[in-house]
Amino acid sequence: MNKKKFTILTLFPEAFNDFINTSIIKKAIKEEKIIIEIINIRDFCTDKQKQADDYPYGGGTGMVLKALPVIKAIEKAKTKSSNAKVILLTPQGQLWTQEQAFNYAQSDNNYIFICGHYEGIDERISKFVDQEISIGNYVLTGGEVPVMILVDSISRLVKGVLSDESVTNESHTNNLLDYPTYTRPEVVCDMAVPQVLLSGNHKEIALYRKKQALINTYKKRIDLFNQHQLTQEEANIIEEYLADEKKIDKKVSTSKKEKNIKKIKKIKR
Repeated sequence: MNKKKFTILTLFPEAFNDFINTSIIKKAIKEEKIIIEIINIRDFCTDKQKQADDYPYGGGTGMVLKALPVIKAIEKAKTKSSNAKVILLTPQGQLWTQEQAFNYAQSDNNYIFICGHYEGIDERISKFVDQEISIGNYVLTGGEVPVMILVDSISRLVKGVLSDESVTNESHTNNLLDYPTYTRPEVVCDMAVPQVLLSGNHKEIALYRKKQALINTYKKRIDLFNQHQLTQEEANIIEEYLADEKKIDKKVSTSKKEKNIKKIKKIKR
């Protein structure tokens, strides 16, 4: 597979300075696993002031990013990036998921990302956009941070950027969260590392981690858990966990009841 190219269209190229020079992204660029090109939309404004925005027709608050500079920037990017899909980052787009990140990484396509700003972009650019993406049900001041999120989440799944094991065992793979992890020292603030992780028994460790991933997902993200296709072994694990939780709840309830009785007796004295 050819190296993955990301072309970013933005009014604020400097926002990406640290992003492309840090950690995994920097390493992936250096090893030529990915290419990141940043294009300043303002370079395609024709007036002396390089004004990229204007007031909205029909009135209203805020400013709107002009269509023509963005369209010209897209056309320029397409001449430099073969087989590129144009992606607009917008709160109105489809929610971004790990599954989409994987599909983007595996695809032969390159990607042109448009960073919106102000009150949005002139609707007429939609003709030049292949897909609209949102990173969540909230609004940000611009599309730079969402683009960084997409580039990061895709890049780490590109072949050779991370080890296959790192990608396979992480959160959101198969709709499961990751298992809890620990490092030295063995005891921190009277809290010890689970003994099974110190046992050296790889089979038991693998089973422990599978259990913890399932329980983690059930407790923290029931929406993901409900999408996961349980095996019979996994169903047994969750059934056992729920039975244990029921016993604990019963003990806690009994303990509270006994404490309340003691309090009442003490008051009566």
